[in-house]
Amino acid sequence: MAEGRRVVVARFGETPLEAIAEHASLEPMARPDVASLAPVDVVVAIRSAHVNWVDLLMTSGQYQHMAKPPYTPGLEYAGEVVDVGAAVRRVKVGDRVLVDGLLAGPRSLGAYQAYGGFATWGVAPEEAIHPIPGSLGFDEAACLLGSYETAYHCLVARGRLAAGETVLVHGASGSTGLAAVQVAKLLGATVIATGRSEKKLEVVKAQGADHVLPSTGFKDRVKELTSGAGVDVVYDGVGGDVSVESLRCVKFGARFLIVGWAATPFVARGQGGRGAPNANVLPTNLVMMKGLDVLGCPTVISTVMNPAIRAPRLAAVLEWANRGAIRPHVSHTFALGDYRAAMQAKWAGEVVGSAVLHA
Repeated sequence: MAEGRRVVVARFGETPLEAIAEHASLEPMARPDVASLAPVDVVVAIRSAHVNWVDLLMTSGQYQHMAKPPYTPGLEYAGEVVDVGAAVRRVKVGDRVLVDGLLAGPRSLGAYQAYGGFATWGVAPEEAIHPIPGSLGFDEAACLLGSYETAYHCLVARGRLAAGETVLVHGASGSTGLAAVQVAKLLGATVIATGRSEKKLEVVKAQGADHVLPSTGFKDRVKELTSGAGVDVVYDGVGGDVSVESLRCVKFGARFLIVGWAATPFVARGQGGRGAPNANVLPTNLVMMKGLDVLGCPTVISTVMNPAIRAPRLAAVLEWANRGAIRPHVSHTFALGDYRAAMQAKWAGEVVGSAVLHA
C-alpha cells in the first residue's frame, strides 16, 4: 500500500506559534484502505488544503471547538476521489471534489475529525463530498465553503444587508473579509473596506470594494464617503480599537456584526485552558446612543444549534461559484513539507485572501 504524509499536532501550545514550532510534525501516512472503512466513505487524494486562521487557533486550543490531540489540521481541502465505499452512489473514482469542513476534518464532530487536510489523503462520508463548482481549480475550491458561508451567514442571515446600503468591512484582505467584499457586492451594497497595507488594499479594490481605507483613523473618511450619515452595517472580524472607532461612524440603528477578533487573538487561555481573561469590550454608551443592533455571528455554532439554516446558505454559495460570481483569491501556495512556513505566513498577515498547501 502506498505511503504518504500528514501533519500531526501532538498537543496544544500556549500560542499557535509555539504549537507550530514545538508540537507539530510531519509523519508518514498509509493510504486508507476503503475495505476497512464505512460503506459510505470516500477516500480523497488531497491536492490543496486551505491554511485557515481557525487552523492556527485550534493548535493552541483557543478556538471555540477543540480537536483532540494528536490530530491533523486542515479544515478544508479539495482533491480527486481514489476509492469509494460499497454504498457510495453520487461519487466515483476520478471525480474532482471539495470536502465539507463541517462534516469531515478537525472542525467536524464525530468519526471524521481525525482526517484533516494537511495530508496526502483524506476520508469523508459521501454527504461531505461536493463536485468542484464552475471553473474553480483545486486551490480555489479548497478555500470556498468556510469563507463564503461565513460571509453569507454574517451579511445575509444576521446582518440583513440590502441593496443600496453601505457596509464597512474590516480585515478585508483576509479570507473571510475578502469573501464578504464579494458577497456584499453581489447583494448590491456599497463596500468600504479597511486593511493594514496599501498593497493588500489594492487587491481588495480589484476584488470589488468601492472604497479602501487604512484600518486606523478611518472614521472621518467613512463619514465623508457616506455624506455624513455613516454606514448601515459593520462587518468586524478584527476587534479591539477598530471596533470602537467603527461605532463612531455608523448610522442610528445600524447593525454591528461581530465576526471575529483577529487583532486580539489571545482572548482565551492557551493550551486549551478556555475562559476569556482578555475579553474584548465595547463602549455601551455608544451602542445605546446609536441605537445599534450588536449581533454575534458564530457561523459554526449557529449551524450546530439550528442545522436548518445551512441548506439555503450552502445552495447560494455553490450556485454563485457555479456561475462564476464568486472566486476565492489565493495569494500563497506551499508544499505540504513547508506547513510551518505556510502557517507562520498566515499568522504574520502576509497572506491576501487565502493560502494553500499542496500535498
